[in-house]
This record gives sequence, C-alpha cells and structure tokens, in this order.
Amino acid sequence: MGFTRAELESFRDATIPPLVEPGVRLLFVGINPGLWTAATGTPFARPGNRFWPALVTAGILPRLPRYAEPLSPDDRRMIFDAGVGVDNLVARATVRADELSRDELRAGATALAGRVAAWRPRAVAVVGLTAYRQGFGRPRAVAGRQDDDIAGVATWVLPNPSGLNAHDTVESFARAYAGPARAAGVIG
Repeated sequence: MGFTRAELESFRDATIPPLVEPGVRLLFVGINPGLWTAATGTPFARPGNRFWPALVTAGILPRLPRYAEPLSPDDRRMIFDAGVGVDNLVARATVRADELSRDELRAGATALAGRVAAWRPRAVAVVGLTAYRQGFGRPRAVAGRQDDDIAGVATWVLPNPSGLNAHDTVESFARAYAGPARAAGVIG
C-alpha cells in the first residue's frame, strides 16, 4: 500500500482513535499520528518505522503485524492478546510533531491522564521525551522510569521510533521498551 504526497496531505489534522481494549496492561503513548498513520488508522504505520519491529525484538509481540496498512483483525487480536495498547498525547495528525503547540501537548497530557485513570494499565510508556516534558510540564525529565506517575500508573519516557532518531536502532528501542513491558507483566 502506498500513498502519493497529495493523498497523505489530505489526512492532515485527521484523528485516529486509540488502539486499546479493556484489560490493557502496557500502554504505549506516541506524540501524535503522522499522516501515514491517519491514512491507515494504524499507529506507527509509516514504512520503516521501528516501533513494531522493536516490540517483536523485545518479545512483547510474537510476530510483526502488517503495520503499513490498516491492521487486520488477526493483527489487532495479537496486539490485544499481548496486553498492549497504543494511544497518543495529541490525536491530530501532522507531518512532524514539532507542528504541535505547547497548549495542544498540555491539553493532550490532561486528557491522557483521564484515559489512563479509566483504563488502569500496569505501565505507561511515552515515546517522546520533548513532548512529555512540554505536555506534563516537566522540563527536566530524563528518559527512563519517571518519579511522577500518570494517574497513579508507573510511567516511562522512552525514545521515539521516528526516523528522526537515527542514532537509535531496533535493538536499542527493544531494550528500552522491555523495561515497562516487564513491569506490566507483558514479558518475563
């Protein structure tokens, strides 16, 4: 599945719902959907994004979903059966996360805290340090387990799998993502 630039641009400002089912144990939180994600309805959908391969490498998922297109019912079931959910700080699709305002990130953090309180996962993993700092008003936050939980749920801030983080690899993402997965009981 491929899209022209114009087709992708038509999804600017579109929103996608969270990929969450009751009983979620590990909630990954992206910054906001990219245009490819908005076009497919699949989180971290852009071909070459390292999120899904990192989940497989970490042992969080048993196999790679077909993520550059709408998720099949079997792929959705596999993700939910693993206890994994995916949400975003901001639901509005953009080309780059730096198109979001600080106010959008703050409002998104407040709304996310409400969803986390309702869903009660065992761990939250926010993938995007700068967005976390701005959204939650924690300018000195560093990557890793946070002292401040979200809605009483253990929270990690981890590297974003975007191609903009070129120095990270699938393996380094997998190592980082394994910490909250262990805490959530998703992996041993």
